[in-house]
Amino acid sequence: MPNETGTASWWAELKDYDFAANIVCFRHGQTALCYDVNSNSLHRLDAVAFQVLQALLTAQGDGEVARTQLVEAEGLDAEMVDEILSELGELKAAGMLFTTDSLARRYLSDKETAANAAEPSKPVVKALCLHIAHDCNLRCSYCFAGTGPFGGDRSLMSAEVGKQAIDFLLAHSQGRRHVEIDFFGGEPLMNFDVVKELVAYAKRRASEEDKVLKLTLTTNGLLLDEEVGRYLNEEGLSVVLSLDGRRHVHDEMRPYVDGSGSYDDVVTNLQKFVQSRNGEDYYVRGTFTHHNPDFAADALHIHDLGFQHLSVEPVVAAPDIDYALKEEDLAQLEEQYRILAENIDERNKTGRAFNFFHFQLDLAHGPCLAKRLSGCGAGFEYMAVAPNGDLYPCHQFVGREKYLLGNVTTGLNNLSACDAFSEAHIYHKEGCPTCWARFLCSGGCHANNEADTGDLRIPAKMSCQLAKMRLKWALYAKALETC
Repeated sequence: MPNETGTASWWAELKDYDFAANIVCFRHGQTALCYDVNSNSLHRLDAVAFQVLQALLTAQGDGEVARTQLVEAEGLDAEMVDEILSELGELKAAGMLFTTDSLARRYLSDKETAANAAEPSKPVVKALCLHIAHDCNLRCSYCFAGTGPFGGDRSLMSAEVGKQAIDFLLAHSQGRRHVEIDFFGGEPLMNFDVVKELVAYAKRRASEEDKVLKLTLTTNGLLLDEEVGRYLNEEGLSVVLSLDGRRHVHDEMRPYVDGSGSYDDVVTNLQKFVQSRNGEDYYVRGTFTHHNPDFAADALHIHDLGFQHLSVEPVVAAPDIDYALKEEDLAQLEEQYRILAENIDERNKTGRAFNFFHFQLDLAHGPCLAKRLSGCGAGFEYMAVAPNGDLYPCHQFVGREKYLLGNVTTGLNNLSACDAFSEAHIYHKEGCPTCWARFLCSGGCHANNEADTGDLRIPAKMSCQLAKMRLKWALYAKALETC
């Protein structure tokens, strides 16, 4: 069958095309979607177009076989099938369907050529996570920091070490103009005076170096009183606020040192603070576990409390821990993502704005190619600094000798570890090169992978399943926005 231009059938070019790696299609109710991985194009299809595309995929791109099946076996009108096949061909010609990832492959090839042409250079660091406090006023059950000290002593970062870390960032950012610092813990507000001193120093030094500086502080909210809130607002810090959702869920996992619940104090402080900055430049982050697999209720509860920007994310834990997510939770978790997507759409369309952080897919632009391949940049673009100045690939590796990269006073001396993280991109990770979600999840969290499999390059099975599940319903949520 010729196409509309009278030339040979366009699908001849699909011979040996890897559909599973480059196309994903699914439907729910009346919504049928096709996502083209490499062009980042999301197509909403009517029922017949979805049927035709599914037949084409089943026939491994052979349009003649698909057409025969649709017309002779399924009784569709031949003219309509031909029209839809022609439209699919037009999308292919426009680079929006049945595309390949040659751009990414070429980027990696150029990067390797440059690396081989000269001595390897030190990492260009764009962001630091300053562990301003290895102590905390909560005793969260799932805390990867061991309730604050990261397996060591409870300690606070000195202003001297913090300034050395800032100087390290500015020196190692090289040509990058935009740099970031996150004040982290434990609970960073337990060392608030040093935070203030470092903010002033970082702003002065960034101005001297002509850098654009972004500052963030992550807090459980217990020390977030009016004075602290006013300071954060005046100095323009972005803030990440911790709240797990409903009272019983939050209090079970995030108690005070004496075991009592922290929900009421946290909610009161967070609400006052968010109101003080007119509901901008923050997001509330929660964690769901095996104990609350109905986590959509927690996300909606957080929104009902007045928080517009939020995320509730899966816990990371060894499988033998009671709150770790289990295989038997997966069906319910997928249903929760669906419920969340539909509730977000309903609330947005009735004037109740709701931004769920991990549903925020920018299909028009999206992250840069390097980020799509390697994710957060841990270990070579992003590093964490312990209170004593030791450098680690990210906050989840702090205190682990194997991953010690150096110190802010002496610099980086474990470049082989930096290289290992730099090379842990999707084309070196097991299963990722042929996964449709590869550019959206970037092979998963390095720390999660290493903790589950012992290897940065082997994705954690549960995390992988959850990521694809979440991304599927994130695409669905994106499609609902246009209805």
